[in-house]
Amino acid sequence: MQYNASSLPESNQKSFATMTDAMLDAAKERRLAEKMLRLGIREGDLREIFIRGSGSGGQKINKTSSCVQLLHAPSGTLVKCQATRSRALNRFLARRELCERIEEKVLGAQSARRQEFEKIRRQKRRRSRRARAAMLEAKYRHSLKKQSRRTVGTDYE
Repeated sequence: MQYNASSLPESNQKSFATMTDAMLDAAKERRLAEKMLRLGIREGDLREIFIRGSGSGGQKINKTSSCVQLLHAPSGTLVKCQATRSRALNRFLARRELCERIEEKVLGAQSARRQEFEKIRRQKRRRSRRARAAMLEAKYRHSLKKQSRRTVGTDYE
């Protein structure tokens, strides 16, 4: 069953800026609100739906609507978050993920996520023949150093 934010009781319709939770503090909320403003994401453009969670967690996760689904209408970006059992924390995390995705679209190659991806790609690429030879030479020198530290008279072969 899906719930729209406007169909919830007045007490549950607190604005995002006034949410409080044990893991959230005002500074984090303020930084996120500033980031949203910088990216041009307005609360009015978001369609927030609370749905029942799925997966592991047993009866509690299946009975409560703590999973947050955010749709940013202008960009068509959809984010679903059910990282915790807390609805307030899931709302925060969903907004943060939405900001990251929109920032990635806007900035493209300069976004932090893209930089991380490129870093991993560089780490995984094959070494050149010269770099491989230098690495093997260094390993060989290291093995000679370790051999010289062996105890006299002990045969390891």
